[in-house]
Amino acid sequence: YLTVSIEPLPPVVVGDAVTLKCNFKTDGKMREIVWYRVTDGGTIKQKIFTFDAMFSTNFSQMENYRKREELVYQSTVRLPEVRISDNGPYECHVGIYDRATREKVVLASGNVFLNVMAPPTSISVLAADTPAPFSRYQAQNFTLVCVVSGGKPAPLVYFKRDGEPIEATPLPEPPAGASSWAPLNLQHRDLDDTKMPKLPGEPNPFPTADPPRGLAAGRDPVTESIPETVVSREFPRWVHVAEPIYYTRHTQAPASDGTVEARATLTWTLNPQIDNEALFSCEVKHPALSMPMQAEVTLVAPKGPKIAMTPTRARVGDTVRILVQGFQNEVFPEPLFTWTRVGSRLLDGSAEHGGKELVLERVPAELNGSMYRCTAQNPLGSTDTHTRLIVFENPNIPRGTEDSNGSLPGHCGFRFVLALTLTVILELT
Repeated sequence: YLTVSIEPLPPVVVGDAVTLKCNFKTDGKMREIVWYRVTDGGTIKQKIFTFDAMFSTNFSQMENYRKREELVYQSTVRLPEVRISDNGPYECHVGIYDRATREKVVLASGNVFLNVMAPPTSISVLAADTPAPFSRYQAQNFTLVCVVSGGKPAPLVYFKRDGEPIEATPLPEPPAGASSWAPLNLQHRDLDDTKMPKLPGEPNPFPTADPPRGLAAGRDPVTESIPETVVSREFPRWVHVAEPIYYTRHTQAPASDGTVEARATLTWTLNPQIDNEALFSCEVKHPALSMPMQAEVTLVAPKGPKIAMTPTRARVGDTVRILVQGFQNEVFPEPLFTWTRVGSRLLDGSAEHGGKELVLERVPAELNGSMYRCTAQNPLGSTDTHTRLIVFENPNIPRGTEDSNGSLPGHCGFRFVLALTLTVILELT
């Protein structure tokens, strides 16, 4: 007789050493032991170990011919550093010679499944639809996206706010072909006090925040007089009357290396008055991790933009670049930048320009003293910063039609000095 048994294996982690044991019992003469790795659903069997008994035969002495002695053999295969590609079924085939004729071989086999786990390799928290504008008068939805890659099997992903787990309403997976990054179309809770009906004599049930003071209130885009450096912030005109309701969605996508990319989204109606500087974290539990893996972000509105202008001393004909270098704080999510010229259009004739940098090609003298506004905003707030452009004369450019276009005073004296210098040079030569 011939029996083959393989002990089941617990799940192993990538990099661990794994031992595959093939146990069998027989009273016959062994022919061979072969280990196979099974792939493609059992259609392909790759031979990974062979023991040929013709060159290494084990004999056993029987006490008498009436009593059979069981011979126990063991074939062991060791994988020193298991990889994800090693995941799958394995088979051990044992062959013995038939008692009746040595030309026939009796076969028996056993199988075992090697389950290889891999801990996630990366985790990140992003904001969907960024950069996005700030809405002062209407509540808007906001979505955080947590992306976890490199794990096998798929990890358990959940969100926390300020260290406390968030109880969210689960949503079904999006239909095939739809992007899981798309924000959820939740019902807006527009609580702008200017749109809420009030009964006669009834106090306002939704008091608004104090209106912004200073230059941000009552701004006139044509006649406003702005100092060199101005930073103003806007605040929403609405408030929530209840705690936010969170919605979550989980999706999984298999990767080519056998791992799974898991994505979890958290969506709610944003309230900048209470969500600004709130700490959100995405945590991951996985059987291959000894402790949860996490990534965190703090929702912060932009504050105190730092603007740099190059060259610092611009002359007529230079290309001037005005760039937002950063903020006084860490801003999340990514801001949306909009450039405008106070009281007029930009040099190229457009009303506004988007991006962190504004480029003015070959600036004319007429731009001297012009004021430029940079609006940086994300869903949590908006801030304005102004800078003034000073354009100096360029002695390398001859004066042309600039006199009739309102050039700066003092050009006549400059022309006289230049003519006098040329006269002295001619006399010396």
